Amino acid sequence: MLTAPSELLIRNQSLLAGKQVLLLNHEADRCAEQLLAVCDNVTTLALDYPHFQLQPRNKTNLHAEFGHKLTADSRHRFDTVVIYYPKAKPLLDYLLHLAAYYLKADGELLVVGDNKGGIRSFNKLKSTDFSPPIKLDNARHCLLFASTVLAHPATINVERFVSQYTLEIDNRPLTICNMVGTFSEKQLDQGTALLLQHLPPLNGRVLDFGCGAGVITAALLARFPSLDMECVDINAMALLSCEKTLAANGMQAKIYASDGLSQCDGVFDAIISNPPFHDGLMSTTDIATQFVKDSQQQLRKGGLWQIVANRHLPYADAIAASFGNVNVVAENNRYKIYKNLR
Repeated sequence: MLTAPSELLIRNQSLLAGKQVLLLNHEADRCAEQLLAVCDNVTTLALDYPHFQLQPRNKTNLHAEFGHKLTADSRHRFDTVVIYYPKAKPLLDYLLHLAAYYLKADGELLVVGDNKGGIRSFNKLKSTDFSPPIKLDNARHCLLFASTVLAHPATINVERFVSQYTLEIDNRPLTICNMVGTFSEKQLDQGTALLLQHLPPLNGRVLDFGCGAGVITAALLARFPSLDMECVDINAMALLSCEKTLAANGMQAKIYASDGLSQCDGVFDAIISNPPFHDGLMSTTDIATQFVKDSQQQLRKGGLWQIVANRHLPYADAIAASFGNVNVVAENNRYKIYKNLR
């Protein structure tokens, strides 16, 4: 099944006939495979790991990647780049930067998205790299715009899209680095702040699930430098942010993409998290509910599981089902800290 933006793109697939096409920030479907009916070849760059996993691996003219950029230097390679309009608006400038780098001279940019995601404002785009957008189509509560590339950046400069703030842990200042589109981009969010105030001493192998910019990992390593930390997230910009945060503070951890805990091997002495509860434009506890169940199975006997969650989210039933009881060790008017031992 295709998402509504992909259906609008397929409806206009004649625009892509005989072309080399790159899909940026594509959604959770197999639109790329359907486009092979008209395109010479299709490359996909997913910023969300589960979206990458959906892509077939056995198609000669389809190449799928996950990350913040393509692994090979593909400058000026593509006739058309399609951007799926991002939920996080600051991410759009970065995607346009990639598109301008990857497009051939006079190559075409297509931007497609759901009206609820804010794509209506794209017609106001002012860019030195692209011509003013033209609306091509409107269907399924989505819009499709087109523009022509006018200029190409010499390199992909991710540093243009990084912001920083300072966090003090036990009188040690930590630099937190955030790529555009990363959760809590400008400052420490209140939920993580509460979690960090109530962490017990830890040792051994510790997982930071949904690591984002690596705030929890950096704070833990500042307090307990001998920890064997692992950081997982589904989002490429978050993983890059985490890498930059740890590098900025002279810290090391294993950082990798994982859909839930599916790519995590073995058991952990502790799992600490401010778990995500959004999937696209929808708020959902499905990710966190599965995370609770999987966590219980990947903790060693006596291992610690501790998370912070919005108090209105229904975690208690999932926690009780997996751990046998529900322990709230701290809370305020917005958040609760849940803590359980396996």
